[in-house]
Amino acid sequence: MTDRAPGPAVPDPSTIAAAAPTTWQTATVEAIRPETADATTLRLRLSEPRTHLAGQHYVVRLTADDGYTASRSYSVSSAPLDPGSIDLSVERFADGEVSGFLHEVVEVGDELEVRGPIGGWFVWPGDTPALLVGGGSGVAPLMSMLRLARHLGRSDLVRLLVSVRTPGDVWFADELPGPEVRVAYTREAPAGDARPVGRLTAGDLPTTLPDEATAYVCGSTPFTNHVTDLLQAAGMAASSIRVERFGPTG
Repeated sequence: MTDRAPGPAVPDPSTIAAAAPTTWQTATVEAIRPETADATTLRLRLSEPRTHLAGQHYVVRLTADDGYTASRSYSVSSAPLDPGSIDLSVERFADGEVSGFLHEVVEVGDELEVRGPIGGWFVWPGDTPALLVGGGSGVAPLMSMLRLARHLGRSDLVRLLVSVRTPGDVWFADELPGPEVRVAYTREAPAGDARPVGRLTAGDLPTTLPDEATAYVCGSTPFTNHVTDLLQAAGMAASSIRVERFGPTG
């Protein structure tokens, strides 16, 4: 049980996916929080409130004085609790046009052009068993799912497995820990961590997932391919595995 106030009714995924807006709107930067040396979360106040689903994303568009535009997609890491506010968690890439601007130039009070929410496949409705597996920045949309589960008092429905290189690469480090979360380190582990460093293995997967559980896997293509192979070897059907891949587009 939880002492949190009951959350809002979980929105219907099919309804929101079908109604995904195609128009741009203005969002004001309300807060900026560093996650790691190369990751930042921006809290945005939308001028046109939208209800998103855990797992959806927004597109951010920048326009230069000469009319040149650049846009990138970023996962919403906040739970769908306030239709007027979203958190976008952004990894900075070398020479990244958009990620560099969002990290180095944007300040609280600035306005950005955004479009969303977008996506109807990689979404968790909030009331079904789910295994969440993220590599590095792939934890961002999964954090939205974890936050929703905790808010609804249904942490029993989710298990989150995060793979990172070192302790300094853990996103949402102050909020992530909990009985439903496990972090695996591939290069360097914190003192006292019993797991040997290295890529994920079958032994890292939960052993008590119900048969009807859905897996949500997010990360680079090599990571998601590896995790998909582990899940299928463990007996999970391909139809129960949902994958979102990303790359360093900047």
